[in-house]
Amino acid sequence: MTTLALPAPSLAEGRFASLTVFTDEALFDQTGIRIAFTTRNGGVSTQPYASLNLGDHVNDDSDCVAENRRRVVSALAEAKYPLVVPHQVHKDTIVEIASNAPEAVAQAQEEAQRGADALMLTTTKVAALLCYADCVPVILVGPDCQVAVVHAGWRGVDNGICVKAAKQMAAQSRAASALDEGTYLASMNAYLGPYIHEECFETSEDLACQFEQKFGPTCRFDNRHVNLGNALRSQLTHEGISLDRIADLDMCTVCNTDLFFSYRAEQGVTGRHGAFAIRTSY
Repeated sequence: MTTLALPAPSLAEGRFASLTVFTDEALFDQTGIRIAFTTRNGGVSTQPYASLNLGDHVNDDSDCVAENRRRVVSALAEAKYPLVVPHQVHKDTIVEIASNAPEAVAQAQEEAQRGADALMLTTTKVAALLCYADCVPVILVGPDCQVAVVHAGWRGVDNGICVKAAKQMAAQSRAASALDEGTYLASMNAYLGPYIHEECFETSEDLACQFEQKFGPTCRFDNRHVNLGNALRSQLTHEGISLDRIADLDMCTVCNTDLFFSYRAEQGVTGRHGAFAIRTSY
């Protein structure tokens, strides 16, 4: 299994056809891996889902959702590539997509629809998409070009799904006699997309206290507010992922509803933006 020294992670706005996304162009240039955090703009859905709603469980027109997803794949890769989208259930199940053969992709999609909150790509030319409206979108890229796309709401942060995905990627690499776990994790890039920030994320006092006890004092903003980004950074760096290899878009979904969907800001009636990843070549 070939390993690479990945470029330092960064996120910048890019325009792809009708879509505005946040991506890492240097990563794509070096590895052929396209990662993207979409905005709510560039699609065909109407209010309250306007316009690039990617969630198929929010009462939007199913044809609009299908067209929006098609636009994402076409703009960021090629329309012919299959797309896997899980049914997200706020747990810690990870589905691996290990082959781009049609039967393997169909099996992965079936497994993901039973409930999963992370997709791990160990093959090329299959796209992964997860959907969000305040939870933290996380994309992990390993030095062997494995990719994981993770859904981390407060339950996902609490159950450590990002760490689980990172360690599963490291185990896959070790099995291929590439890198030991410590070296692998230290060489990994992590990207955090838009999510609800601490000033807007009010919780119970018990949950805020729980986060402080598990992840440190920077994870508790005050008695009733939690910083999910700091909790994730605490988790990931504890496992050996370098802080300078964690890129945070640092945009709050609640405060930027012109760009992103927010379940809290829009009282639960809204669409979903996405975290997308594909590796187009070896």
